[in-house]
Amino acid sequence: MPRDAYEVLGVSRDADQSEIQRAYRKRARRLHPDVNKDPGAEDEFKELSEAYDVLSDPDQRSRYDAFGPDFRRVSPDVDPAAYRRARASQGAGSGGGRSRGWGGAGAGGDFRYASGDVDIEDLLGGMFGARGPGRAGWGPVAGSDQEAEVEVTVEEAYGGTRRTLTISGSDASLGGAGGRRTIDVVIPAGVVDGQRIRLRGQGGQGIGGAEPGDLYLTVRIAPHARYRVEGRDLHVMLPVAPWEAALGASLPLQTPGGDATLRVPAGTSSHRRLRLKARGLPNTRGKPGDLYAEVQIRMPASPSTEERALFEQLRAASAFDPRSRP
Repeated sequence: MPRDAYEVLGVSRDADQSEIQRAYRKRARRLHPDVNKDPGAEDEFKELSEAYDVLSDPDQRSRYDAFGPDFRRVSPDVDPAAYRRARASQGAGSGGGRSRGWGGAGAGGDFRYASGDVDIEDLLGGMFGARGPGRAGWGPVAGSDQEAEVEVTVEEAYGGTRRTLTISGSDASLGGAGGRRTIDVVIPAGVVDGQRIRLRGQGGQGIGGAEPGDLYLTVRIAPHARYRVEGRDLHVMLPVAPWEAALGASLPLQTPGGDATLRVPAGTSSHRRLRLKARGLPNTRGKPGDLYAEVQIRMPASPSTEERALFEQLRAASAFDPRSRP
């Protein structure tokens, strides 16, 4: 009996098609006979290709899940539950022909690998694309997709920036030595933390003339001493003097897009949030974020004699009790 197709590809039974394709590409590049000269690599590649041929086709995968490696020998109108009951009653190994692989059925129902009754060129053609007659080799294998993280500041996320990436043999990294090539990457204005940027054709190189994979950059916004980022919204602390909070004021506020003026209403208390609409991270495809300034009332650490006198007058004149409920 062949190994389980899911086990061969190293995926779970509920894996989606993208997971199956990624798993196949990763292993195919390692085992491809044009790359791996280990004596056992060819057999492993053949087993991998057969498993992928089955699981990449939704109809074949459905029948494989229902009937196992013998799915091609079972009539399309057979009920899976009835088939399992019949197999259980007959005992393991009954039913005629041998089950040796996922290739085509031969004479007398014998089930052989594709190198027997089925042309290996036809089998590989279904996975790697059309091939000319008589072409030697195992056929092309598409390059693997690669992933990397790139860190930017809040200011760079706001206005966009550039990075130089060094692409090594199997992964992508920022900087570093020993890479095969470097590429300049444009980080667009308005990126958010966790956003993925796809660089088509900048991943792993294909084998046998196949297309290269893609490079996926995950953007990370570095912690900032001034700004806190939530999606596209920015949050800052706004220091305010007691008289500014009491009487109201128009205060300057620095933002990634430049200086702005924020109106603090009279009677503002600490922790009140004031919004500057559309002054967060930009969005080329929709609504930009907002900037929220949280008021933080600060007192002079060492008030002057005159300031103390004024505060004393305020205390004597005011009936305000901050601990009473409004």
